[in-house]
Amino acid sequence: MNKFRLSLIMAIVCFVVVGCGSEERAELDLELQELLKVSSNGIGSSHYRLPSSEAYHLIPQDPLNPIDEAKVALGKLLFHETGLGVRPKYSVGHACYSCASCHHAGGGFQANKKQGIGDGGWGFGTAGEGRDKASLYADDSVDVQPIRTPSALNVAYQELMLWNGQFGAGGDNIGTEAEWTEGTPKAVNHLGYEGVEVQAIAGLKVHRMDVDKELLVQLAYLDLFDEVFHDFPVDKRYTKETAGLAIAAFERTILATKAPFQEWLKGDFSAMSEKEKEGALLFFGDANCAHCHNGPALNSMDFYALGMEDLDGEGLYGKLKADDVVKGRGGFTKRPEDMYKFKVPQLYNLKSSLFLGHGGNFRSIREVVSYKNLGIKENAAVPSEALSSHFVPLHLTEGEVDKITSFIEHALFDPNLDRFTPKSLPSNLCFPNADQQSIEDLGCQ
Repeated sequence: MNKFRLSLIMAIVCFVVVGCGSEERAELDLELQELLKVSSNGIGSSHYRLPSSEAYHLIPQDPLNPIDEAKVALGKLLFHETGLGVRPKYSVGHACYSCASCHHAGGGFQANKKQGIGDGGWGFGTAGEGRDKASLYADDSVDVQPIRTPSALNVAYQELMLWNGQFGAGGDNIGTEAEWTEGTPKAVNHLGYEGVEVQAIAGLKVHRMDVDKELLVQLAYLDLFDEVFHDFPVDKRYTKETAGLAIAAFERTILATKAPFQEWLKGDFSAMSEKEKEGALLFFGDANCAHCHNGPALNSMDFYALGMEDLDGEGLYGKLKADDVVKGRGGFTKRPEDMYKFKVPQLYNLKSSLFLGHGGNFRSIREVVSYKNLGIKENAAVPSEALSSHFVPLHLTEGEVDKITSFIEHALFDPNLDRFTPKSLPSNLCFPNADQQSIEDLGCQ
């Protein structure tokens, strides 16, 4: 048998054995591409692609805080710097916490606990799951939030920040100036920055951190501030504002670009499994998830009331279920039409920290998909008339729920977020936490 006939027979066998499957996969890819055109109003796959973290000109940014390499590098260090934790409730907490205490790579840039703990926390575990209250801190003295810690992943696509959108001077916050109360974190909006910048600046004070020239000398950051903020007057160069601007610049580059769906969008059609593609077809098609979850981060700047439970339960600290918190957007704007509405979150790397929803009460992605499929509220305190008109039964089968879950859980998971974690800090301190238990957990020297 000559080589030509052998090659022909092998080709025929390959077509018979795998050809149909390959053809089906190709049809799924073509169908999904067409569906993405529809869900993006004709733009197509490019509408959902995240830019490279180094492609600064493509990353949405605040015109008042342009991104550059030096600023991002400084922000990456400051985001993880435990040495900024100099305003603890008790001296034992000094220099023991950072922004990354509640927003670290191992948790998908969320806390890997139902309630994140900054000052007053103890331990880390392997991926943040081992953090709890330090024994010397009273229950009402730990630094916690009365709502689930939002993710810092893909925040470049959020003009306003927090579940109620209170941080940010533009967009839908124009007209809410009366609520930017002096003496509260919301007053930082008066600086005129977008939400990512406002949250970073306000967060330093809220979370008991500080920045001044003496501290930056001590921690070996002064030269970095001089390089990045050389155009700021010296008396305004070493402040929480400049530190927050650097942190925000870094946060805008934390993008889940290595997730399988992102690879698929770039042309690698083998990046997603058949089940994940079928889940994506449902997500962008019949289930209509993309009505709310759209764009590169699969989020939006809209707010909806879905009747989910608020943060509550055993092992939580601080004042929970405050009226202004449980009312979501309405608790900030005071507008009746905003009551019980919460911002649409981004959907990448959710399986890294399975406390989902603004109350953190869902323990799996499938639970959330099933909840939205049933369209029945679980929070009795939310009036039925406040619920979104989009929160209705979807009538998906259990198999379809599984497929959507697979798409979100696996295709939207970037496995290498550690690239956003520095190898060390100029201060040489342990991070993201530096209490004694965390030092042992993290293996810091």
